[in-house]
Amino acid sequence: MRGLFKTSFLMTVVLLVLCGVLYPAVITAAGKIFFPRQTAGSLIYVDGKPVGAEFIGQPFGGPQFMQSRPSYVGYNVYTEEEKKNGTYKGVSSGSANYAPSNPELAARTQKEIDAFIKANPGVKAGDIPADLVTASGSGLDPHISVQSALLQLPRLEKTTGLSRSELENIVNKNTDKKLFGIFGEDKVNVLKVNIEISSKMKQDLK
Repeated sequence: MRGLFKTSFLMTVVLLVLCGVLYPAVITAAGKIFFPRQTAGSLIYVDGKPVGAEFIGQPFGGPQFMQSRPSYVGYNVYTEEEKKNGTYKGVSSGSANYAPSNPELAARTQKEIDAFIKANPGVKAGDIPADLVTASGSGLDPHISVQSALLQLPRLEKTTGLSRSELENIVNKNTDKKLFGIFGEDKVNVLKVNIEISSKMKQDLK
């Protein structure tokens, strides 16, 4: 028994050191050396200040900016009152994963549709792509379809003073093409679009 215990103890210590210390240390060091930007969260800076992350969606507070899809980026935001009365549901960075039959999904989607139509007069509910009113699987993706971006250009023409061609160039410049031209879909990074809009308008991104 003493021999078995000794062997088990040594194996536990060795695996703890290998898997709990050395492996994480090597992977972390390799990431910081070879992928320093990604390991830091792929943050995007403007004038030395971080304005967002390249792969995390976020809301934008103004009609002069392109709107992203619904995002759970604010998952860690709550007030003391919400925490005390129990309405704060805790940290969660993923989608709610409502079933199509769940009435809460229909209510949430309709709320997004109404808000988009209010911000973009003249747009009909049937013209709004699904990605503008539903969160992604992770609930955090920052991209929208090219169709969703172009649908917002009439509003942006009025609110930014930029021409249609300028806005289209900004969208095209910040569109990630299909992988190898065949996998996935073309998608627009809203944060990068809004950074260019704010730069042209000489206005801070909010």
